[in-house]
Parts: sequence; C-alpha cells; structure tokens
Amino acid sequence: MTDRPMILCRAHAKVNLALAVAPPRLEDGLHPIASWIASIALVDDLTIWRLEPDRDSRYAIFWADSAVKRSDIDWSITKDLAVRAHMALERETGQRLPVQLKLEKRIPVGAGLGGGSSDAAATLLAVRDLFDLSIDDHHLCEIGLTLGADVPFFLPPQPGAAAFVSGVGECIERAGAKAQSQLIVVIPACACSTGAVYRAFDDIARERSFEEASETIRALTHAGHVAPARLYNDLAAPAQRVAPSLQGAIQEVSAVAGCEAHLTGSGSAIFLCAQADDDVERLAQALQRSDRLEDCAIFTTTIVSDGALDQTA
Repeated sequence: MTDRPMILCRAHAKVNLALAVAPPRLEDGLHPIASWIASIALVDDLTIWRLEPDRDSRYAIFWADSAVKRSDIDWSITKDLAVRAHMALERETGQRLPVQLKLEKRIPVGAGLGGGSSDAAATLLAVRDLFDLSIDDHHLCEIGLTLGADVPFFLPPQPGAAAFVSGVGECIERAGAKAQSQLIVVIPACACSTGAVYRAFDDIARERSFEEASETIRALTHAGHVAPARLYNDLAAPAQRVAPSLQGAIQEVSAVAGCEAHLTGSGSAIFLCAQADDDVERLAQALQRSDRLEDCAIFTTTIVSDGALDQTA
C-alpha cells in the first residue's frame, strides 16, 4: 500500500467541440456517438484521504466559493458519481477501501460539461493509487464506462487530452494535434436532463449521415484547428425542445458575438470559440450586459492540452 495518506485532484470539465449521434442500438438502447472532446481549465477539487482499515468511509460534497453557478446538491450521496466510483472499486476488489472524500465543486450540474464524469475518473485513479490496487488502465476504463459514457475520456492513457470519442464512449483516439482556443462559456438558468434530451433526439428526423459525420469529426479532431463554422452538435435541437428557453439564449449569444454559438453535450452550457484577434474579455462583458442573458453565468476559460488528474500528495 502506498505511503501517501492523501491525494488532492483537480478534475477538469470538458466541452464537446463537435458531436454526432446515431440512432439507439437495438441490443441495449444506447446511442453511439462521434465526438471531438477537449478538456477546459474549469475544475472541481477532489481530496481523498486513505483511512485506517477499521474506519467507515465518509463523504462531503459542496460548492466552492468561486463557483460561477450553484444549484441545490439535492441528490443522495450514494448517487454522486465520485462516491459511486469509490463504491465500484470496493465491489470490484471485494474489500473495504475506507476513505474520506471531499469534493469541492465548480463545474455546473446539468450543463453538459462532464463534471460528474470527471469527478468519477479522478476518484477511480486516486483510490487505485492510495490502495495500490492491481487494476490496469484498460480494466479501469471498463469500470468507468459503467458509471458514465464520458468517464473513460478522463482516464489513462493520456487522460483528458483532446480526443475523438466514438462507440458509446469506450473508443478513444487521442488527437494528433492539440486543440488551441479560448472559450467563452454561458450557463443558462435551465439545466438539461440527458435522458430527456436523448428521447427528444429520437423524435427528430436525422439531418445527416452518421457515418459521414463521424469521419468529418475524426478529421477535425486530428487536425486540431478549432474552426467555429465547422462545429455542430446533433443534440442542440433536442435540447432546445426539452428546455425551450435555451433557444433564446443561444440566439442572443450568437447575435451579440456575431458568430455561431454552440452547445456542449446534451446542454445546457453554450460556448463560443474565440479567434486569435478577438478581445475575449470585452466580448464576455458585452454578453454580461445583455438583458436577455441576465440569468446566465458567463465566464472565460481555455482548452487545455491535458485534462489529466492533476494530483498532489
């Protein structure tokens, strides 16, 4: 067992720079995807202490003072993905792995930014290290996939580096080039239920071939150039059907910015990719002055080349 009694992790959020979705598979009802995913500089802080073998695990989850948008933490502690990740490792190893887990959240909930998945991945990696568990990276990704489709993206090899993600989240091709861009992120007051958005997707006619879209997104990922006009999200229209106020927010962000705004994941976070000559702070301030966005949280961030578990002991 490692001599380190504690690990502090910084779990990064992500954005889907481009996302295509296929109809659900007959065998399990899951939707295959093709997505260019990148980590951003927004992080949750996760601290995990290894406890003595006779101790019971305990968990604390709360919002950081610097969180740009808070919502009620009204879910059962055992439903939290970080806690579920710890419990999954206990089931996998057939032994108690007592920890004290403190999760300080900044990544908004229900925004499509992958906060819960990133927290789960960070927990899997930290607990594996703290207890020197004999679980290789491939097996850890298999465990992560049972927790959520985005979890493997944040796991080794090259955890959190920009990637082309396909299948139902298990197929990951790390990008040959690093995506470079500053982003402006707008978080509307509404949140989107992933399940509801996918059900709405099933009711909307397909606009493009999934196979062609998949190859286009793979090429974009490996080129690494974030060209806003080429980005799209098959879940944007379904998300706006689930949360009608989202449509007005996207339209307003696009109008103020003078370029197309995009949705990440199943929403509700909206993002703009800034160009090299854009005054990002000025543009963010213009969005903050809009009366139609007064209920939104707005902040600037950057795509990071490696959204791995930033870990200190």
